[in-house]
Amino acid sequence: MTQFIVQHSDRLPETNLSSWIGPTPAPIAGVAYVIDGDTIEIHGQRIRFNGIDAPESAQQCDDAKGFRYQCGTKAAAALDAFLAASKPVRCTFVSWDRHGRYVGECARSDGANVAAWVVEHGHALDWPRYSHGAYAGQQAKAEAGKVGIWAGTFQAPWDWRDDHRSAGGEEPSSIVSLLGSPRACKIKGNVSAPRHYVNRPLFSAWSRAIHSATSIRETFTSSMTPR
Repeated sequence: MTQFIVQHSDRLPETNLSSWIGPTPAPIAGVAYVIDGDTIEIHGQRIRFNGIDAPESAQQCDDAKGFRYQCGTKAAAALDAFLAASKPVRCTFVSWDRHGRYVGECARSDGANVAAWVVEHGHALDWPRYSHGAYAGQQAKAEAGKVGIWAGTFQAPWDWRDDHRSAGGEEPSSIVSLLGSPRACKIKGNVSAPRHYVNRPLFSAWSRAIHSATSIRETFTSSMTPR
């Protein structure tokens, strides 16, 4: 059985960093450990599905009757069941994302495209910025059939992440997020074009680190100066 791990993740848009990290990795095949609806792990390598975005582990959506449910957890569970039905999973490298994760195209042993299945069953969205519309057909089918998150209302995962960043620059914990967001920009019908967000937390953390290093250096220099 495929191991299922629900984990909160702070994800940034994929950027091809292969030229920085090294040569193109070989395809990876093996038992998949599910991290969330669009991320797995094989042989210790974290792999993000290329061109799609699934609800975060702590994200909630509204069903057809308006009741809230854990759509991120449900997406991960659906992916886990799908992968367990035909093992192993094989992923081909596309690029590295900003977290240094392997972004790839993955398929089950029977050849079924994992990302296509997740989108077609309403557990993730096509992300045109990175997919170039590769899964638009599957998304249209899911929307028309009102399956998965399309049965009710939801916030696009990329917008949900942006709205749930705290003033301190960190994403709230999964426990806090379960209380729901005070802002709810819900979607029912067509998804607007995704927006690109700058990783402000990354630059804030970098600035703090530089400031700390500078302070330490000044203190050390001062202590070594003859009085």
